Amino acid sequence: MNRIINKDVCFQHLGLMDYQEAWDYQTGIFQSVINQKIENRKNPGNEQATDNYLLFCQHPHVYTLGKSGKEDHLLLDSAGLDRVHATYYKINRGGDITYHGPGQIVGYPILDLENFFTDIHKYLRFLEEAVILTLKEYGISAGRIEGLTGVWLDHVEQTNPRKICAMGVKSSRWVTMHGFAFNVNTDLEYFKNIVPCGIDDKAVTSLKAEMGKTIDMKETEDILKNHIRDLFGMVYVQRQTDLTSKP
Repeated sequence: MNRIINKDVCFQHLGLMDYQEAWDYQTGIFQSVINQKIENRKNPGNEQATDNYLLFCQHPHVYTLGKSGKEDHLLLDSAGLDRVHATYYKINRGGDITYHGPGQIVGYPILDLENFFTDIHKYLRFLEEAVILTLKEYGISAGRIEGLTGVWLDHVEQTNPRKICAMGVKSSRWVTMHGFAFNVNTDLEYFKNIVPCGIDDKAVTSLKAEMGKTIDMKETEDILKNHIRDLFGMVYVQRQTDLTSKP
């Protein structure tokens, strides 16, 4: 079958959105792309290009637990969640527990990797690299720690390693969903209520904490978007956000 390669990516900024609403929205897109791939296999010679999306948003305070996570890594009961005005979801991504909240760039790439490359490890490394390059523009050296996902500061000497971006993804038929959470102006106090990503001996940080000032979120988002585009060889296209209709 001759595939139609489509590197156009519809970028949507969803603003501050309830976690469940965002999860439902990206799930709808994810399933529509998979359905198109199934139809393409049924109709050789009449294939249609598959869509790609990149969603940016922020969430109200929420804790999410991945498939491989442990529930006791959430250090709050239901009353404690109410006290800090947070919600809690068990979800279908990889990884352990993490926190999302205002001041954090949450990115959900919903990509058909057959439009780019069929390598999940490369996909994860490209997302990490986009954040590393973004931090470099702020004069901050960041990188990876062997055996751990995400983006870290003090990743070489590791005298005080600090995670600034967490990652957790799901894929099926080379279509991705979920993604990354990049701490920009995030309230780090909320991380004290969990064992972040199941790691209890390393700290969490934010761009604001490292720079000592509040960061322009729009500026950071634009820098990050551009690095993701360049690494993947994407072309961004705009589309009106309409959560009442199918993607």
